Amino acid sequence: MEHQDREAARRWLADQGVSRVREEWVSAEAPGALLTADEVAHACAGDVFEEDLPAADRVRLAFGLLDLLDAYWVTCEMRFADRGAQGPLPADALWGGYRRRLEAEADAETLTHALWVDWFEDRGTAATAFAEVLGDDIERVVAAPSKALLRRARRVLECSGPVPWPVKEPAYRTAVRLPALHPALFTALRASYHDVYGDLEPIAALALLDRLELPAGTRHLAELRQVLAAGHENHHRSPRAWETAVRTCS
Repeated sequence: MEHQDREAARRWLADQGVSRVREEWVSAEAPGALLTADEVAHACAGDVFEEDLPAADRVRLAFGLLDLLDAYWVTCEMRFADRGAQGPLPADALWGGYRRRLEAEADAETLTHALWVDWFEDRGTAATAFAEVLGDDIERVVAAPSKALLRRARRVLECSGPVPWPVKEPAYRTAVRLPALHPALFTALRASYHDVYGDLEPIAALALLDRLELPAGTRHLAELRQVLAAGHENHHRSPRAWETAVRTCS
């Protein structure tokens, strides 16, 4: 399906007069000027949602554009469309596209960045987004952990710091039953403490941290345990607590 989406996006760009030249792009309007993928995204991605197509096909076209360009701005336009007058976008198309790409072997950094700074930091979308990309599936991941499902779970956990604690804690408690997810869970707990919008409940987070099977000498494990045991919720609300922990544990 992703290949079909990519080819549909390539054809759509060609209809807009945009084609690829090696690692750059060129527009028929200015054939002598090479464009970066990000410039193409800013110029064209929003137009996808103006096409006279069924909403699900617009979403698939946008994902195909993302596959071609790997540009964060494409994810922004998808979110604008979902949250704007054209939205909400069909959930199966939107979140199914996220899930499939999070499970793929290909790099998913653009998608995880979009989840982290947009969908998860926004209290209006965090619960739905987290449920769609992991929360609703975590029992299945733990019960039958295929390589693809583990990739998705790890990627989502590692960028889930801003998700409100009551939303993500049930998934964290389920994930802790699977040792293969413990390193990602540690990253999740650390990010929940360190991210500007990170969210956790110290005692509950400490209880999870103490259940993780991690390699000896895991960096910042002792420091995180110390600040959580002291009841601190976020690095940015009590920065000296982390500094003290670093000195104490070094």
